[in-house]
Order: sequence, then structure tokens, then C-alpha cells
Amino acid sequence: MEDPGQGTAGPPWVLGHRGSPREAPENTLASLRAALDAGADGIEYDVHACASGEPVLIHDETMERTTDGTGPVREITLPELAGIDAGGWFHPVFQGEPLPLLEEALELPGPAPGRAPFHMIELKEAGLVGEVARQLNELARPLPVRIASFLKDVCLEARDHDLMPMLLGVLATESDRRFVRDEGIAAYGTGPGGWRTEAGLAEWPCERWSWSVDDPEDLLEAMRAPLMGINTNEPRRAMATRTLVGLTPGDDRPYPLRVPVLEVRGAQDPSTRRTRGEWAGSWETEIGISNPLDVAVKVDLELMVRGGAFEISQMPERLRLEPGEAVSLPVKISGGSWSPGGDPLVAARFHWGGRGKVREFVLDASLKRLRVHVLGEDARRLPMLCERPGEMPASMTVRRKGNDLVAWVEDPGGLEDVRAKALLGMVVRTGGRGVRVPLPEGFDGRTEGLPFSVAFEGRVGGSDQRTLRRWAGGLPATLASGSPGRLLPASSG
Repeated sequence: MEDPGQGTAGPPWVLGHRGSPREAPENTLASLRAALDAGADGIEYDVHACASGEPVLIHDETMERTTDGTGPVREITLPELAGIDAGGWFHPVFQGEPLPLLEEALELPGPAPGRAPFHMIELKEAGLVGEVARQLNELARPLPVRIASFLKDVCLEARDHDLMPMLLGVLATESDRRFVRDEGIAAYGTGPGGWRTEAGLAEWPCERWSWSVDDPEDLLEAMRAPLMGINTNEPRRAMATRTLVGLTPGDDRPYPLRVPVLEVRGAQDPSTRRTRGEWAGSWETEIGISNPLDVAVKVDLELMVRGGAFEISQMPERLRLEPGEAVSLPVKISGGSWSPGGDPLVAARFHWGGRGKVREFVLDASLKRLRVHVLGEDARRLPMLCERPGEMPASMTVRRKGNDLVAWVEDPGGLEDVRAKALLGMVVRTGGRGVRVPLPEGFDGRTEGLPFSVAFEGRVGGSDQRTLRRWAGGLPATLASGSPGRLLPASSG
């Protein structure tokens, strides 16, 4: 058996989404380097223009979420950028990490000697293509680049500058397929699983990509399809999955590491008999591991904690598995955190061979904490998480009204001027005290449900300080906000 190794190049190409944003602050040089150090073929990042027009790496239109700056990016001057900290919010070790310019990202070395890094540059506004093209044309070395955007006008402008544009969508649609065909667009990218539509299964006259592909089964599907490439928040996992597919051509079995979902129900406060919302619990469950190779392997197992505090017992540190052998391991897991985010990982290092020729790859999977709600016509109370010690109980009420989900704030937990939020699938809506979200077509037949969360934001004690109370992760819709819950149709229960 030939081992292609985790450092081999694509396709499918693996690009770090905003770098490696679970290891370093997103869209910084530290995060981009972390993705390349993990062996990724390249990097994806977002670009906005500052006040003087220079392209700056940042996802949002405003500075607050990922820097210590304030206000719109377009109002920040180039000298002001030098004093902005884009890393301290993530962890003190990154204090002082600057907000990078595009020209700095383009100068990064590749993942291996002689290999230039692949760049996917997402433009979120019009008017930047000309400056990006100028900087690319002035480089001393050629780079493989795709100019990605949800905006069709940006894609057309990039094409007219002799760049390779990539139109982005959530799901592959027939109208997008016609657009890339008729306008000669080089590539099209969907969200995870977005190629499973009727239009996605048709013939496409361009490169096919997917963005933010993180879950093991989605990664496995993308590598087997194969797509031209993906970007991912989990570059190490993606590289290992590509290695797995290279070692097992033609295999259609599931991901070899099966981990449970950890349903969070919340603990009951004996003094008030109300449900507390901590993102924690204790679970007796199973972990499944199979050997996908045609040789015997040893498997080293480890629990990796990204946030909070967790313990796992009964899980052996090492297994030996014969070719094709699969085992289920009973385990006990306990722990958690106050706030969503930082779900722990189970990592399995597969290794085999000997006499100085040991081969290995490491697969991992997240132990996602999950809250579940079954949507019915009657109103149901959802307790908000208590994300800090001493927070007052708070709740929202959710019901189905026709083909809409309606949520409103029942008990604001002492907050004033509240605004409700809801996430359903990939849609986020904001309202006043209540919010309404249309249910997607075919919702009642989706026994697996949809990603779901509700939340509200309000002022604290008459001050200008605002805080967020959530039922689960996913709101705000950022990487660090934790796993959303799951909304099931009443027919599923």
C-alpha cells in the first residue's frame, strides 16, 4: 500500500478558512500561518477596504467583533491600523497581533519548499477588484488565486481583470449554474452539502468548491466527490481525511471515528426548581472506531479539550484493530462550560508499519453539545443559558404558526430594550421582542431537523451595556459561538 502522506497537494485543495481560526484569531497572519503549518494547501480570507482604499483582512464591515477598534472598516485610516489589536480578543498570547494588509498575506511562504500557497480571497464589497488585481500582477512569483464573492458583479469584474472568479452560494441552484456557464465564471462554491440539490447533481462548466466544510462526514463526501477544493475551519482534520481517501480509493464506508452528540438538558436548581442553562452535563455513551485499511493498525486515543473542563473515563489509550475491524467503546463523559463554544474532540492516531517506516494519520471528531426542540403548534418555553454566575433566569417562547416559526421574549432576565434573534438552518433573523422565520419547504419531512437557536440582546440595568442571552450556540453566527441546537418537526416525535 502506498501512503500519499498528509502533506501531498490536491486536488481536492484544502484551504484554511480565515486561516486556522480555532487555533489563532481569524484573518490574522498568525492564523494563516497556522493553517499552512498544518499542511493545508493554502488559505482563504476576507477583505475590506480601509479609508485610504488598501485591502485589509477582516470579515465584518465593522471592527468591534475581532479587534479592539470601533466603527466601520472603511473609516479606519492606514496609520490607525498600526495601533489596532486583532488578537487579544481571542487569547492573551495573541495580544498585539496586527490587522494585516492584503500585501502581507500574499507574501506568506507556501506549505512546503517550492509550493506556493493557494489563495482564496473573498471580496464582500464592490470596488476592490482593481486594487487586488494590481497587487497580484506586481508579485515576484505567480500564485494560484480564486477571487470569491457572493456578489455577481464582483465576479464579473474579476473576470474582466483576467482573474479567476468564484461565485459563492449556500446551495447550488439552476440560476447560478446558468450564470457561471453564460458568463464564463471559473468556479462556484457552496456551503457544506450544498451540491446535493438537483442543480448540484447536473453538469457544471466550472470548478466545484465548498466553503466551511468541517464535519467529518461532509469532509469525507467532499474528498470522495471529488470537488476541486474546499475551505475549512478544521484544516488538520481535512488534511487527514484527504489522506484517508487517498489510502482507501473506492471505499464508501462512513468516517472511521464515530462520536456521540452530547444532549444538554440543563440542571435544575433545587432552591428554585427552575432549570439552569449551563452548557454542561454527564453522559454515558459509546465511541465507535473502525479500521478502514487493509493492514492491522494500532490506534492511540485521546480527549482534546478546547474550552471548559471535561473528563472521559473507560476509554482505552490504545487499541489494535485488524483490517476492517470495528469496535464500540462504552465511555463516561462529564464536564462542560458556562458558554457555548470549544466542544472537546476525540482524536484517534492510526499507525502501522515498522523498522523505521511507521506510517500514520490522525482523525478527530467533535463531541458536540446539543439542545433539541420539537416544534409544535402550541407555545413552548425555552430556558436561556446562564452563561455567567449569578445571571437571572430568562426564557423565550417558541411556536409554529402556519409555515412560520415564531419566537418571542417571555422573561428577559432583567434586561431592557430587548431584541429577539433566531437561527434556522443558515438563516438568521432579528426582530423586536419577537421574531418570525419562515420554515423551509419540506421541513415536516426532515426527520433529522435543522440547526436552530434563539436568543435576545438587551441593555443591562438601564446602562448602555448590552448583553446576549442564548438558548444554545450558533448565535451570533460566528465560529466561536458554539454549536446550535436542533429543531425537529412534530412528525419526528
